Amino acid sequence: MQGSTLYIGNIGAKASKGLLNDLFSRYGRVIEIKILGKNAFGFVEMSEESEAIKAKDALNGFNIEGRNLIVNEARPPAYARGRNFRR
Repeated sequence: MQGSTLYIGNIGAKASKGLLNDLFSRYGRVIEIKILGKNAFGFVEMSEESEAIKAKDALNGFNIEGRNLIVNEARPPAYARGRNFRR
């Protein structure tokens, strides 16, 4: 991994920033949590890359309210990766 920000998918409508903070803070210091898309996905920024790796390994597939979280390293948007789009 090259960063300390994680993509969190399959969150569920009842999940909150507080719940995610409780889960992820078990593995290190949480800097910021963003939930987007009517709680469909979000991002958790940890203070250290090593903490993010631990959280990813422990929480990928973790069940919350009948939904298994998808936890991966966050990637920059396509436009930030230098892709050219045709209009």
